[in-house]
Amino acid sequence: MIFTSSAHKPQRFTTPPVLITGMSGAGLSSAAKVFEDKGWYVAQNLPPELIIDLLELCSEPDSPVDRVAVVCDVRARMFRGSLQQTLAELHDRGMAPTIVFMEARDEVLISRFDNVRRTHPLQGEDTLQHGITRERRALLPIKEEADVVIHTSDLSVHDLRRAIEASFDTAGNPRQHVTIQSFGFKHGAPKDSDIALDVRFLPNPFWVPELRPYRGTDVPVSDYVLGQEGAAPFIDNFVQMFSSMLAGYRHEGKNFITVSIGCTGGHHRSVAVSEEIGRRLRDFDGLDVNVLHRDLDR
Repeated sequence: MIFTSSAHKPQRFTTPPVLITGMSGAGLSSAAKVFEDKGWYVAQNLPPELIIDLLELCSEPDSPVDRVAVVCDVRARMFRGSLQQTLAELHDRGMAPTIVFMEARDEVLISRFDNVRRTHPLQGEDTLQHGITRERRALLPIKEEADVVIHTSDLSVHDLRRAIEASFDTAGNPRQHVTIQSFGFKHGAPKDSDIALDVRFLPNPFWVPELRPYRGTDVPVSDYVLGQEGAAPFIDNFVQMFSSMLAGYRHEGKNFITVSIGCTGGHHRSVAVSEEIGRRLRDFDGLDVNVLHRDLDR
C-alpha cells in the first residue's frame, strides 16, 4: 500500500504504521512485545514530535523497516506538542497510523499497580485512583479516535496475543478485518465490541449429560446448537444485517470490526454460533475474518 500526500513525498510503508496507546497498566508493553515478535519495528515512549521524524525516516526508500509500531503513553504530555496534533499532521502527510488503545477497568489497574509496587505516572501525591482518573480523562479524546480498543481486564497474555494477531496479521491489505469472539456472560461481557449478540435463548447443551464434556467447537455440540429451532433464522438474519452494514463501516473508515457473541459460560452455544457466523462471513469478498473464544478454557 502506498500513501500519498499533495504536500509531501510518497510514503513506502507496505503496512500502515500502528500507534499503541492507552491506560498505564493496561498492557502497552505486552502489546509492544507481540508486535516485536511478529517482526514489527517497535519504538517506545517517543515524544509526539519525534514520532513524525521516525515515520519519515522509516519511509525512506532505502529503509529496512516497512512495518513500524510506536508506543506512546500519557507521559508524552510532558513534551511540546500534543499527540492529537501529531496525529493530525501524520494524517496530512499521508501517514495516519492505526490507533490501538489499551483499556482495563479501574479495579484491575489498581491491582496491577499494587502487585508491582509502582506509582501511577499521574498520581503525584494523591491516591492511585486519582492518577487513573486523571489519565482516563486526558486520554479520552485519543480513545474516541482509536481504530481498535482492546480491553485487557479479563485477558491473559496469550489472549492478548491472539486478539492482536486477529486484527493485525493481515493489516497490510485494504480489506475489512472482522473478529468474531465468543464469551460467557458469567465472566462479564467484553467492552471492546462493536456488535454484541446474546444466544442464551437457545437450549443449553450443558444440561445434556452426554454433551456436557464437549465444547462448541466439537461436532456433537455444534450439531445440537445449530439444529435447535430458531438457530438458523437467527444466524441468517444476522449475516444479512451485517452485510448491509459493511459499506457504512467502510465509509466511516472503520476497518476493524468486533462482533461478540455470548452465552452463559462461553463454552457451548456462543462458540458454535461464532464458528458458524465466521464460516459464512469468510465467503464475503473484502473481509478477513478471525474467530476467537475468550472463555472456552475457563
